[in-house]
Amino acid sequence: MYVCICNAIREKDLRTAARCCGGSAEAVYAALGHTPQCCQCLDEAEDIIAEETMTGSAALSAAA
Repeated sequence: MYVCICNAIREKDLRTAARCCGGSAEAVYAALGHTPQCCQCLDEAEDIIAEETMTGSAALSAAA
């Protein structure tokens, strides 16, 4: 599924980038080589990034 139509960013790509670099939606978009255009996707992107951050934190806690 596309999260950002303007930049053709798919959810799986956003999740992968969020796990690698984290930060705000703008930072993750930059890691993918894009900048937000119309900004309608930013709320959903932030939610996805937060999910990946929480998943990564839970995995680290379980490993410890």
